[in-house]
Amino acid sequence: MADVESLVSSAATVYARKYGKEPQWFAAAPGRVNLIGEHTDYNDGFVFPMAIERYTVIVAGPAEAETDAEFYSMYKNKSAFVQVDGSAKPPLHVAWFSYIQGTVQNVFEAGLTIPPFRAVVVSDVPLGGGLSSSASLEVAVATLLESAAGKKLDPVEKALLCQKAEHLYAKMPCGIMDQFISAMGEKGFAMLLDCRSKVPKMIPMDSPNVSVLIINSNVKHTLTGSEYPDRRRQCEKAAALMGVPMLRDADLELLQAKKEVFDKEIDGDICFRRARHVITENARTLAMAEALTEKEWKHCGELMYESHASMKDDFEITCPEVDILVDVTSKQKGVFGSRMTGGGFGGCTVSLVDTDKINDVIESVSQRYERQTGILPTAFATQAARGAYCPKE
Repeated sequence: MADVESLVSSAATVYARKYGKEPQWFAAAPGRVNLIGEHTDYNDGFVFPMAIERYTVIVAGPAEAETDAEFYSMYKNKSAFVQVDGSAKPPLHVAWFSYIQGTVQNVFEAGLTIPPFRAVVVSDVPLGGGLSSSASLEVAVATLLESAAGKKLDPVEKALLCQKAEHLYAKMPCGIMDQFISAMGEKGFAMLLDCRSKVPKMIPMDSPNVSVLIINSNVKHTLTGSEYPDRRRQCEKAAALMGVPMLRDADLELLQAKKEVFDKEIDGDICFRRARHVITENARTLAMAEALTEKEWKHCGELMYESHASMKDDFEITCPEVDILVDVTSKQKGVFGSRMTGGGFGGCTVSLVDTDKINDVIESVSQRYERQTGILPTAFATQAARGAYCPKE
């Protein structure tokens, strides 16, 4: 894992070589891991993410162009030009720079005057692993634009305009969790976020005795693209069948009382199980925030295992490889709990592990997972990291 200082140095070197001068503006925004609370955000529920020690870093400086900005991606080894004058429109086809263009456009519409500039982007947030590399990029762009414009956005407004960029320009109807934690995370704290009130509560996550272990299954199943929207639609239908605005407003007693209403629908059983996951996941998320505050690691772990079972059986977003990874991890000494994290169908698991046992757990899990699947996972431990900031300020 590269630290932010190393990422800045690497990007600045490329910038100087490419543009013949030193960058003037710098921004860094972290990826995130969700400790618990999956697919609850767009149901007005509760989520419990923390920023991780993996960042997207952007360095930039003014350019002589009139209306555009150039973003050079070190990962892709290519550039993209985006409009900074407010003239951009949502694209017909999504590309990697769509996230950038959407953020630039929304920041412009929020009232910031953005000068033309040239930028270099580098990141050590794993792509496609459910660690929110897209939100990390969006928030890094918005943070950079604050420096370029010489004006700060309200942190909540910044997170929301980044979310809007993903909705309109990347065509992904995501909730608010990813952008909130990337923009407003605090070192040594996880964030209990009420997705209805949009009010975050910071929960201490600073014990040196327990680390967060993230293991990438290195599997991402090919999907049709409708899996996320389908589940969102199923949740909305379940809420309507129960007569509540959102699943946040339902409980298990009401769900069971409306069972006959669900049974009359063709997809009633599916919607019933989707609702059961969200209702119980909200309760688990609140319970874990309390358990974490009291450092009740065993109880935290139990809640994580229950969450994974619910994602597997009721929300149906896990996959065989990730299920194996959670099972293998659960059998290791020093592991308190483990679950899939992220949107599903592959990606990463998150586990709470005795810090002294981290290396042993990584080695044993990697060997056993590879033996059962033929795939070598990648893993890293992290503490709760800082949210977006400008490294040189």
